[in-house]
Amino acid sequence: MKKETKIIAGVLAGAALGAAVALILSTDKGGEVKDKMTDWFCDLLDASKDKLADMTDQVKETIAKVRA
Repeated sequence: MKKETKIIAGVLAGAALGAAVALILSTDKGGEVKDKMTDWFCDLLDASKDKLADMTDQVKETIAKVRA
């Protein structure tokens, strides 16, 4: 992954986290928002793990091709 892509991903993740914290702290219905945000973060984490696994597989395949 390029350096610029990592920076952009970090900024977007930080913005999402900041928005989630602001929503949780600013509403009277914090329990509902907290549940929704928890589900959203769990989904985001699962998607990130899947993406990382895919990238790992691609790197391993590329290394195997280079060595062959």
